[in-house]
Amino acid sequence: MQVILASAKIMKERVPSRGITPTEPLFQRQATMLAAELAQMSGNRLSELFNCSAAIGRENRERFALFGTDMAEIMPAILTYYGQAYKHLKAESLTNEDLEWANSHLWISSCLYGLLRPLNGIQTYRMEGGFPMQATGGLKVNEFWRPLLTNLLIESVKADDGILIYLDTEEFRSLFNWKRVVEEVQVIEPKFQVLKNGRLTTQAVWAKSCRGAMARYIIEERITNPLQLANFNHCGFSLSDSPENSNTLHALNLGGGLPIRNNLGFEYDYKYIVNELVRNIKEMCTNEGIEDPESARLPEEKNVGWDALNRLFLEEIGGAQEE
Repeated sequence: MQVILASAKIMKERVPSRGITPTEPLFQRQATMLAAELAQMSGNRLSELFNCSAAIGRENRERFALFGTDMAEIMPAILTYYGQAYKHLKAESLTNEDLEWANSHLWISSCLYGLLRPLNGIQTYRMEGGFPMQATGGLKVNEFWRPLLTNLLIESVKADDGILIYLDTEEFRSLFNWKRVVEEVQVIEPKFQVLKNGRLTTQAVWAKSCRGAMARYIIEERITNPLQLANFNHCGFSLSDSPENSNTLHALNLGGGLPIRNNLGFEYDYKYIVNELVRNIKEMCTNEGIEDPESARLPEEKNVGWDALNRLFLEEIGGAQEE
């Protein structure tokens, strides 16, 4: 059984070595080629292509300038990414034996590196797939990767047991000829959804969290049969369909509404939800270079700094509960 997880925009600048020697990515040559062209662009141009702030554009211009040089920090991919999924994968607390096992079963999709194994060495970067480059022969980046990655993914799954657990995001599906993938191998795609107003919906932050947690569960439990995923439970989400019945697994919050931290039926952990909301808002502001709003004021002169934002959320939820 092979597993695929998306890379992340947020990355650590340094990670402990842990005695692990990073290996070279399969598509290092292509990544270097793309990085060399990106290094010639201005920070403002990169911010346009990546749809990010000017500060992040400048930061990545500097990163690409160091790409492939002795000054670049090379780190294992699974320890370097630090987006929402990776915060719940918690690779830093996995054993070296766990990481070695993951290295044969987990793929990480990337618009710069193509496909990575967890212990492949990478540099910090930001990359998108929806724009053309000279290095790709005028193709959009995702179109350039499509035949290369489709073949590799299918071959690796067939060389295992023919089953792929898709924990990747919709964004990265464009890196593959997905019609070919689903025709040639069995794809099981967990859906982490909540019931809202009688309908199943996907909330991105919770879906990413659960994808990372499921990846960790697979690694720690050495799962090689999708039927073993039936015992997965994270943040109040548990599987509602057996892999025997469908290629799509639905992980439902047992509370039937907002995700909860633990499995307590209909007893929601509102404080946990609020803390998670504020933490994610704060993180997004930091990543986009938005100033901490400690000095900002609402019309009624209520401070909306992070602590105050927590209190306001809790007040609103408390009022809703009373109603």
